[in-house]
Amino acid sequence: MAAWNAAFIISGLLVVAIVGEVYLRLANPFIHGNIPRLFVDGVGLIREPNAELRFANWYDDNWVVGRTNSLGFLDRDPVGADRAAAGCHIAFIGDSYVEASQVHNVDKFHAQLEGMAARELPRLDITTQAYGIGATGQINQIPFYDEYARRLSPKLVVLVFYLNDFADNSTALKSLDYGVEPDRLPYMSAQKDESGALKLRPPDPEFARFRLPRRSSPWHRRAWHRLVGVSYFAKWLDTKSPAFLNAGGHPLAARAAIIAEFPCCLSLLDGWQPARGYNLLVKFTEEHPPPVIEEALEYTAFGIDQFKRRADRDGAALVIMAATRDMGRRGDLQFDRLRSIAEARGIPVISDYDYIIRHGLDDEDGIWRSDKHWNVLGHRWVAEAVLEWLKANQDVCE
Repeated sequence: MAAWNAAFIISGLLVVAIVGEVYLRLANPFIHGNIPRLFVDGVGLIREPNAELRFANWYDDNWVVGRTNSLGFLDRDPVGADRAAAGCHIAFIGDSYVEASQVHNVDKFHAQLEGMAARELPRLDITTQAYGIGATGQINQIPFYDEYARRLSPKLVVLVFYLNDFADNSTALKSLDYGVEPDRLPYMSAQKDESGALKLRPPDPEFARFRLPRRSSPWHRRAWHRLVGVSYFAKWLDTKSPAFLNAGGHPLAARAAIIAEFPCCLSLLDGWQPARGYNLLVKFTEEHPPPVIEEALEYTAFGIDQFKRRADRDGAALVIMAATRDMGRRGDLQFDRLRSIAEARGIPVISDYDYIIRHGLDDEDGIWRSDKHWNVLGHRWVAEAVLEWLKANQDVCE
């Protein structure tokens, strides 16, 4: 009897799995996202130019197929230099909030801004271009301006800042996150010389040879990963089950022990311990953070200084567009730190969260549930916030 019951249960599970697999294959366009990457000397890891990019978000049932432009950014091709020079060209530079792989190019905030400005500020002839690569901070993004954005002589440069930019600007924390030795990062980074002054360090084309050791996952997790790679039903289960998804954790503690031995990071990680899993960001909410967080704030200010010097040199205005929703929800200290850096340099800050609150909107309506990036509505709100600022500061286009 027990054998028959077991056979019945197993048969039932197989039927459910088969039906689920067939249904999900018919309902979903593809199983995994695809982000083709390319290393460019002096710039670092960007996307392959003129390539198809697929974004798959099973949490929010969101699948997007887009194309990178001729430069390797997920945006439309740049406007001509003559058109940009004749009007008010705006360069938006940032991380995944600018890359915005979750929505189509025409729905991104800078593209929506163009349409709004054409109706409400036609005299300015505003054109926009986005230079965004996920998981980068302002220091990593400096070549995006030097090698690409500057060619179009923008009258306004907007740095889109999210709270993880603090960590991405830190050489030590970027090394922890990316799993590469701190002096071998695939992005522009910063290092201190013997006098303690910060200097820029170009991206290392050989970064892949200097990856930090990774903790091996248990055999059952490795087997499950292989199944997830080919089965739509297994992928759906993995997405919906935190137990499966979080098995194995993030090996920050093991990496931190290795990084602490490098000359750049001696004693830097004292007092910093990842509590569980991926925990780089929470320390920025503390009143008296550990040394590595203090240094990350210093590096962030240095990165913003680099952009300020470039904007002043090229006759462009510089603004920070702060994606502050999570900053506001976690506490104002993070936003206060960013605002203090900006105010000390005379850089205006536009806050999307401030715009949402002032207009009585529900910020949850503007983001994807899983990764908190802006959905199409959230991008529209950001465009409206920037447009509102432009209306009050039209002189930046003169």
